[in-house]
Amino acid sequence: MRIAVLALLWGSSFLWIKLALEGGLAPLHVTIVRCALGAAVLLVLARSARQHLPRGRRVWGHLLVAALFCNALPFLFFSIGEQTVDSGVAGVMNATTPLWSLGLGFLLGTERGLGPKRLAGLLLGFGGTLLIFAPWQQSGLMSPGALALLAAAVSYAVAFAYMARHLVGRDTPPLALSAAQLLAATGLTTLGLPASPHTESAPTLTGVLAVVVLGVFGTGLTFHLNSRLIADEGPTAAATVGYLLPVVSVGLGALVLGEEVGVRVLAGMAVVLAGVGLTRVGPSRSRPEAHLPSSERTAARSTPVRARTTSGVSSTSSQPTAPTPATCQGDSM
Repeated sequence: MRIAVLALLWGSSFLWIKLALEGGLAPLHVTIVRCALGAAVLLVLARSARQHLPRGRRVWGHLLVAALFCNALPFLFFSIGEQTVDSGVAGVMNATTPLWSLGLGFLLGTERGLGPKRLAGLLLGFGGTLLIFAPWQQSGLMSPGALALLAAAVSYAVAFAYMARHLVGRDTPPLALSAAQLLAATGLTTLGLPASPHTESAPTLTGVLAVVVLGVFGTGLTFHLNSRLIADEGPTAAATVGYLLPVVSVGLGALVLGEEVGVRVLAGMAVVLAGVGLTRVGPSRSRPEAHLPSSERTAARSTPVRARTTSGVSSTSSQPTAPTPATCQGDSM
């Protein structure tokens, strides 16, 4: 049940972004409010758990970089992209994040164990992405908005690698660390307000409600639910949520917004998910939670788990996982 709830909350984030944009909010405004409300939720949860924010300048310096690539930029890029691209396609693009992570790790030499199956999955996933956007067709989805969606997924991949090296394994508890990261993201995005275009009309009630739901539930509450799922059932169970996000985003886009989903896009989505599935097969230094959608992913590195399965062998552990090319939120976020 919790997996279904998480998938619905995360997968619906792209719907709320679209509704907020259609309700008169600019992409930057959606991003700022989302970060601020998500941070507020996490601060309340951290305080109730008696977790304190980090104090060292070095940690906050790393948090600023992580907040830029894991929250501020991808949140903004997804909002920009959804101005011209359907919310369902945005959800599918979010699912390509592990492919970019794997490709980046391979190029940097940090990814080992890239066997035939995982290499085939990497190529298959990128092939599915091309199938969705069909740049060879005039009717394809290739546009500045589509490129922004891809940039968001790449930004996540860069953030995962940085966070694995500089933030994983810190003494700061996960809730407090993620609250601090979203606070930093709020500050960074607020700096861009002077450059934001001025809107003549006030946002609609639907737009305001959509961004509130996005911030509170799609950004803040999902982190807490995900961290509890990891603690109770292990990262493998939490990882399965990521495979459901495109299905939820496409389904909600079609049902609520009336978005048309062509055969080519559905086929591309299936190919992307198949490719992602293959990259998870066989020995790997990457962790299952690497494909989860913003700051929530920090907890997947430091939350104790009851059981962890690696290469088909189950073991019990309460230690944080070793730093590897990893993750951040939810949007997924």
